Amino acid sequence: MAMRKKQKDFADLVGVNPRQVPRWKRRGETIELGLDNQAALDTLLAQAPPDVQQRFAALLTERAAAEHDERAEELLRREPSTRRHPVDRKVMALVEEGIYLSGPDNRSVWLEPFLIDVYPTTNEDYGRFVLATNHRPPQHWPDGHCPVTLATHPVVWVTWHDATAYARWAGKSLPTARQWEKAARGPRGRIYPWGNEPTAAKANTTEAGIDATTPVFRYQSGVSPFGIFDLCGNVWEWCSTEEEPGNGRYHLKGSAFTSPFERAAPSLQNTAAASMKDNDTGFRCAALA
Repeated sequence: MAMRKKQKDFADLVGVNPRQVPRWKRRGETIELGLDNQAALDTLLAQAPPDVQQRFAALLTERAAAEHDERAEELLRREPSTRRHPVDRKVMALVEEGIYLSGPDNRSVWLEPFLIDVYPTTNEDYGRFVLATNHRPPQHWPDGHCPVTLATHPVVWVTWHDATAYARWAGKSLPTARQWEKAARGPRGRIYPWGNEPTAAKANTTEAGIDATTPVFRYQSGVSPFGIFDLCGNVWEWCSTEEEPGNGRYHLKGSAFTSPFERAAPSLQNTAAASMKDNDTGFRCAALA
């Protein structure tokens, strides 16, 4: 599809019988290609012109986005504690009121109930905000437009001010550092969202070797007790809590693809100036329950 070639022409390029191509289409992702065929396809893609590679990436992203929507709709059907926000249409999870164990020393802290986004704010989400408000786009967007290949990845290159502006537009807020931590650890003080085992394979940190952001729904085994994704790794997330009143530095939580796994525990603290922006820093939003 990405190369826009007839069946016979495509088969000639790959070096297979033309009747093989429709079989591949019918079997889709269930097919197991031989090493020779897979190598031929990989080489063909690597040597393809940039416009073909862009279309291929766009097709993958469209499929990923559709899967994301399906997962979100299934989550809404299955979990009565989730709901879709009326402005930015993101699925949010309810974190019930009560005590949770906070910080490295597990101090008991009471929080009122709140809602928090199940997924970090994606480039696609942020694109709707930019279109609606004419806010400046992130610097990595070509010609100021959301790249289709990153639509379901968390938005990055956003300052605390940018994140706050999005939250205000959506009728939400950035979570406090305590809200964020409770959403990640649950009420009983888990070290990580999934439990107490330091399992690097459950998060996009440097150990994954990806060296880039990943779709926000990729690490399904790393969800928190409230069913919230990407609370370890992928991108650092801005919080509304200032390090000290008036000093202009705000808490960041969760670590990123640039961070070693040892920095991923949600109880750990990190701060940055509100004007800071980087390729590994994004955000998600919270709201009153």
